Amino acid sequence: MDSERQQPATEPNKPAPAGTGSIWRNTGSGSRHNEGCSYYKNTKLIKNPLAESERRKLEHLVELFERYGDRYDFDWLAIVAQAYQESGLNHSAKSHVGAVGIMQLLPTTAKDSNVGIPDIWVLENNVHAGTKYMAFLRDRYFSGPEFEEEDRFAFTWAAYNAGPGRVRTMRRKAKKMGLDPNRWFGHVEHAARAVVGRETVQYVGNIFKYYITYKTIGEVKKTRERTRKALSEGGG
Repeated sequence: MDSERQQPATEPNKPAPAGTGSIWRNTGSGSRHNEGCSYYKNTKLIKNPLAESERRKLEHLVELFERYGDRYDFDWLAIVAQAYQESGLNHSAKSHVGAVGIMQLLPTTAKDSNVGIPDIWVLENNVHAGTKYMAFLRDRYFSGPEFEEEDRFAFTWAAYNAGPGRVRTMRRKAKKMGLDPNRWFGHVEHAARAVVGRETVQYVGNIFKYYITYKTIGEVKKTRERTRKALSEGGG
């Protein structure tokens, strides 16, 4: 995190399109989803969000993330994945530059009129402020039809990490490099390395990996529950 991160603009928000319930809208063999997956096949997870101790942390947080994910039109698992990257779901975390809590938010950002959430050392307020700031970044900078849903998330996370001004610079550089400035994986991520180094690229990539991990486990659980219900009803 640097001095430009989490510095909201003062212009009013624009409405964002309705969420899809999942970042990944396409899953066929030629889909953008597979382009993203090929990127992080080569990188192991830094942490294991499914370790027993980590799952116990999440159990106590589900209601909060669901509440604010719904309020700001995000898949709540995507925000959990971000929080896991930011703090390991540890609300007592504090960075050397003063970012605090589970979402590692700067107090100055939380106080900004575009967020306006006080007392972010309180867990619920921290989750609320971090999610609201994500919504601000998405709605203000990445709500246009030129972005696919997964790219909208990627650019929003990149802006949360590096600041929207730097993301704008990354996109301009990508265009000069002959890359698509509206696509993150395989395109703007390459320009990002030249602008800010590897940090933001790793940040976005890790969150996507955590998200896919959470999402996959969630789908497996749903399938098991449906199977148990069907067996139970059949046996009755």
